[in-house]
Amino acid sequence: MKNVLWLQASGCGGCTMSLLCAEDPNLMDLFAGEGLNFLWHPSLSQATGAEVRAILNRILNGEEHLDILCIEGAIATGPRGTGRYQMMAGTGRAMLEWVRDLSALADNVVAVGTCAAYGGVTTAGGNPSDAVGVQFDGQHAGGILDATFRAKSGLPVINVAGCPTHPNWVTETLMMLSRGKLEADDIDGFARPRFYADHLVHHACPKNEFYEYKASARNLSEMGCMMENLGCVGTQAVGDCNIRPWNGGGSCTRAGYPCINCTAPEFEEPKHAFTETPKFAGIPVGLPSDMPKAWFMALASLSKAATPERIGTNAVSDRIRVPPSLRRKKE
Repeated sequence: MKNVLWLQASGCGGCTMSLLCAEDPNLMDLFAGEGLNFLWHPSLSQATGAEVRAILNRILNGEEHLDILCIEGAIATGPRGTGRYQMMAGTGRAMLEWVRDLSALADNVVAVGTCAAYGGVTTAGGNPSDAVGVQFDGQHAGGILDATFRAKSGLPVINVAGCPTHPNWVTETLMMLSRGKLEADDIDGFARPRFYADHLVHHACPKNEFYEYKASARNLSEMGCMMENLGCVGTQAVGDCNIRPWNGGGSCTRAGYPCINCTAPEFEEPKHAFTETPKFAGIPVGLPSDMPKAWFMALASLSKAATPERIGTNAVSDRIRVPPSLRRKKE
């Protein structure tokens, strides 16, 4: 059995709510089958008050081994670095202190969600609580744990980023750690597991045909590609959201909303509206990953010129207006 402790710091609890949507198998069956023993989770466990303090003390005293420490939410460091803006109820100690002490004892540390990973939405709007991620402050290495921190396994904090994070990203990460199958080469430069971070949200997006012809939607209710006018950055954002859809069939772009790159550091303050595409001389500033601007301009010009009527008409409609043409075999 692998012991897991889950702490919720500064955040909305959305990653736990997302985790509860894990299915096939469901969350509890998955944990039992994998031998993951949750010492405590603030939403899933029955233990409370003195019982939880006893669990924490057993870990601190070396009486209970901690295989995996999961932290959800950013960590408040204010006021003046004390962390006392967020106390862990009943312990008389700041969450900041608990995370630091427990991280030093854990075989592996997992930051669940973008807030825990990089600060996320918790740090937006002036960041009055001086919140940071566990091992990153935005895109800069070093949060409440130093950039050189390594858990007992030798790994840095694993950042299962997403806002909220996909339930299967969490369960797959925990299973890989449980089996000793997650190594340094399996995480990217922002410490995200590569099993999802090596993909782009653009992969398997249902709007890809519109993207190919640069047939763009102008309003959120329309079917076309949302990159040109509506702020979609799925061609730059990492995640396999459209390859393994949420709850069996959903994703942001499948629902008609642009990808806002929620797996990335500092996504929360893009300096423009999420549904707005910033442009320079009429050209989107955020180009697809690995594509030079000149190539994009040439490709976009050719694609628009070759756009079939069906695609151009449907792109600015809220439903299919022109179906695919019938093809008959020549006799």
